[in-house]
Amino acid sequence: MRLCGPGTRLPAPSARFKRVQVVDASCRRKTAAKAVQNWPCGMATSEEGPEALTEQLDVARRLENLPVSAWPPGTEPEPFQYTPDHVAGPGGDTDPTLITFPGCVCLKTPCLPGTCSCLRREKNYDDNLCLRHIGSEAKCAEPVFECNVLCQCSDHCRNRVVQRGLQFHLQVFKTDRKGWGLRTLDFIPKGRFVCEYAGEVLGFPEVQRRIQLQTIHDSNYIIAVREHVYNGQVMETFVDPTSIGNIGRFLNHSCEPNLLMIPVRINSMVPKLALFAAKDIVPEEELSYDYSGRFLNLLDSEDKERLDNGKLRKPCYCGAESCAAFLPYDSSLYCPLEKPNTGEEGKVEQKRVWPRSGGE
Repeated sequence: MRLCGPGTRLPAPSARFKRVQVVDASCRRKTAAKAVQNWPCGMATSEEGPEALTEQLDVARRLENLPVSAWPPGTEPEPFQYTPDHVAGPGGDTDPTLITFPGCVCLKTPCLPGTCSCLRREKNYDDNLCLRHIGSEAKCAEPVFECNVLCQCSDHCRNRVVQRGLQFHLQVFKTDRKGWGLRTLDFIPKGRFVCEYAGEVLGFPEVQRRIQLQTIHDSNYIIAVREHVYNGQVMETFVDPTSIGNIGRFLNHSCEPNLLMIPVRINSMVPKLALFAAKDIVPEEELSYDYSGRFLNLLDSEDKERLDNGKLRKPCYCGAESCAAFLPYDSSLYCPLEKPNTGEEGKVEQKRVWPRSGGE
């Protein structure tokens, strides 16, 4: 099983998700190991609208390209440690901060398919930095590998998108029924990168241990991503931003989401869980993705069940016309460790297990 570089065939953005870098200094952020910090910090009250950013709390602790404000003024989510990138957690097979991919040698020519080792098939992004295959027209995605810190191409290479961090002003805000949520203060075109879902990268036994400690009243942030590669083999990634994470932890579920999660690899096989705009998103619109990873809002038999092992499913408050009434649920993470079910090649499964009713 070849899982060592950009030539590896990987998942589809028609993702079936179950929620269960050392980056070049000129690109953006500090390494995750140095970036993890506590917050909150001080915040001045304001009577201005949600778009006001001056003197407000920066939820991201100045670790992102842009400040992330909170609304309404004078309120703030529960404290957590902020990191813009994945960090190594208990039981993880690979340290997500390690560099294991070789770099391309595109020193004098632009990175193009056929000549750049990071682009084996076709470009990942168009000239406007939009993901080329997204939305209803995307049936199966090519693997997304970006140029990395060892590549000889310039910092302005068009195959460097996710690693550049936030490009739009975002805001954590209090919703009516879903706890905290995340919204944009800028217009975001379809296909543009919005943010990552970053946190501790865990091993499966640790995931089960943490889930078993949860009650129905606890918030869950753990996400499980299963990528069906070929010959029935599955790659699993488990991320928990509960205590250490980024703004992705505030994203709420929607049965008609405006974001799509895509695994993007840069420095190693540990994927960044990148969220791209599935459609044009207007200012002050809440950002959301489907915790189950359903694509085109297709239901499966598990989602039609209200009860699982006698446990009542949590209600969904997304308000979409096609709302499934209950949040997605993945019972597999409550069971003893077993070999994952095999699926079709190129398929991604992702689900947040026992997702909370809101973003906080």
